[in-house]
Amino acid sequence: MSGAVLVAVAAAIGNLLQGWDNATIAGAVFYIKREFHLESEPTIEGLIVAMSLIGATLVTTFSGAVADWLGRRPLLIISSILYFVSSLVMLWSPNVYVLLFARLLDGFGIGLSVTLVPVYISETAPPEIRGLLNTLPQFTGSGGMFLSYCMVFGMSLMNSPSWRLMLGVLSLPSLIYFALTIFFLPESPRWLVSKGRMREAKRVLQRLRGREDVSGEMALLVEGLGVGGETAIEEYIIAPANELANDLEPPAEADHIKLYGPEEGVSWVARPITGQSTLGFASRQGSIINQSVPLMDPLVTLFGSVHEKLPDAGSKGSMLFPHFGSMFSVAGNQPKNEEWDEESLGREGEDYTSDAAAGDSDDNLHSPLISRQTTSLEKDMVAPASHGSILSVRNGSLLHGSTGEAVNSMGIGGGWQLAWKWTEREGEDGKKEGGFKRIYLHQEGVPGSRRGSLVSLPGGDVPADGTDFIQAAALVSQPALYSKELLDQHPVGPAMIHPSEAASKWPSWSDLFEPGVKHALVVGVGIQILQQFSGINGVLYYTPQILEQAGVGVLLANMGISSASASLLISAITTLLMLPCIAVAMRLMDVAGRRSLLLNTIPILIASLVILVIGNVVNLGSVANAAISTVSVVGYFCCFVMGFGPVPNILCAEIFPTRVRGLCIAICALTFWIGDIIVTYTLPLMLTSVGLSGVFGMYAVVCIISWVFVYLKVPETKGMPLEVITEFFSVGAKQVAAAKNG
Repeated sequence: MSGAVLVAVAAAIGNLLQGWDNATIAGAVFYIKREFHLESEPTIEGLIVAMSLIGATLVTTFSGAVADWLGRRPLLIISSILYFVSSLVMLWSPNVYVLLFARLLDGFGIGLSVTLVPVYISETAPPEIRGLLNTLPQFTGSGGMFLSYCMVFGMSLMNSPSWRLMLGVLSLPSLIYFALTIFFLPESPRWLVSKGRMREAKRVLQRLRGREDVSGEMALLVEGLGVGGETAIEEYIIAPANELANDLEPPAEADHIKLYGPEEGVSWVARPITGQSTLGFASRQGSIINQSVPLMDPLVTLFGSVHEKLPDAGSKGSMLFPHFGSMFSVAGNQPKNEEWDEESLGREGEDYTSDAAAGDSDDNLHSPLISRQTTSLEKDMVAPASHGSILSVRNGSLLHGSTGEAVNSMGIGGGWQLAWKWTEREGEDGKKEGGFKRIYLHQEGVPGSRRGSLVSLPGGDVPADGTDFIQAAALVSQPALYSKELLDQHPVGPAMIHPSEAASKWPSWSDLFEPGVKHALVVGVGIQILQQFSGINGVLYYTPQILEQAGVGVLLANMGISSASASLLISAITTLLMLPCIAVAMRLMDVAGRRSLLLNTIPILIASLVILVIGNVVNLGSVANAAISTVSVVGYFCCFVMGFGPVPNILCAEIFPTRVRGLCIAICALTFWIGDIIVTYTLPLMLTSVGLSGVFGMYAVVCIISWVFVYLKVPETKGMPLEVITEFFSVGAKQVAAAKNG
């Protein structure tokens, strides 16, 4: 996975530049005030610092839509250019107005990088380490602040420090970032697939994953094109076909579903479990009525149950279908099977209509893309002559590679497998009707057998003695390429739509009102608002005063360091303390999970704020107050950067469908910047009206509300493919709606 790691590190340099800039302007403003005589003009002084915030807010309003249009990489390139140009203008700034313009340009660059870097990393990272890699922006941002504080502190010790040089140094790392975005960073493979550029997406995935076989993930990315759709949760026991079939009574054979492997004659059988399920998330998909916590979102329960019974790594059943193949033919002499082409939109299989409901029969569940076995409908089909179909029928096999080459894995990460269920029935006119259902399969528990009674299944569904079996839960829904809206336009083969048709459909505002997307927006916007009002700005504002009370300022003054330089050194030390804590969070993000980190760190934030309130209300003596306040501030910082700092951006980059991800992440980022502006400009007013203890008390109340919100509404997304996460949101939203409707 070194390819994905290096790409994430390179992309996260954009956040390093943001942290660098924030720290530099905080130090340079002392000297800017002196040169331009701004002591009597606090508005101009405030604008110099806040102009980048204003620029970031403005650019965020349209960055999402532009990112969905042009791609993620072009906007990262533009971000690096804005950083570079703004730093050169700041280096030149002959007056305060040019400086304000430069700060605005700098804000544009900050807004683009802060918004898009988490999205880019989420779309390129493997599910198993996505949390770790998406914590990198937090680490590099704090690292950039530390390096900048050290640089500015060193320059402040000079006889005549130059604020222009302080701000202009940003051009050097921004030039490196520009070179990396141009020559090293690839475009997001998910965005490429959404635009139908399959060959490019495949090459990027091969580079990121370090292997040739990326067919499973390619198929997954295509399935991510859909927004919404009807999704059901089903559960199966799976065993080798010849073993399970021997245990089935003749009437029961119609109930089982075949799963075909790549080798002819080798197949598995999936049998639906009847009665009340006892396994994993399939057993916990009930309505709000069945929730142990009355107000808890069913979505939280669904996600949580997935992580409860993950199979042991390396177990026999960890690969349900170890050789599922590509959704697309990858034959070397059939390039158009990979690259979507308008010429290949011709109608194929015109004699077969699609089964939109696709629910009347479950004759076969298999990978329809590689199986050498055939369905009864296939046997009636005549191979079409079209040169570019993604659904070609060759050698009696539906969707089989035209050269008969070996097929590849359909694992999609996090223990999930991707498959399709082929259904067929007799139409009113006597013709066979066929359709696909997409299935995300997840093994539950451990592989078992009747020997040892590892699992007790209801209804006597367990195979007979000696039969090895796997329990799997499944998310079953309509494939992204099986579009009811496009069904009458250009169907390619039975029941499928050419991918370029799905890719050509632009995201619209109506997509935001799809239940799953709307549900995700509530989580994303809510956690961004609560993060901003959790007190980080107030604690940052108060830190120099606390450390001054602790005697740090006196100690530095005795060393001959001026008050301005001492303030910078204190800030550098504070930032340095954050780095090891963020490193710990990087390790835990994919182990403990996002939700667990929030639930375990927010109480420490609450305790730290309460102690700060007590320290300001109760006089325990100057030394005791200073010591308690210092410990509280350090504890607050360390826990914030482990949980509430990185997790909101990580979650927002994970929970939205590909087609509207840019638009939704822009809404969340806009919420972040507006909240930042409100908190920054109301803090002085609040300090005047309710005092420091009142401000910290209000922040503590917000943190309590945040913990409750996370506990009830925020699911655990660690280790799950992005497309599966969005499918869960769709399921959860529909369950909530169904419960409300009685």
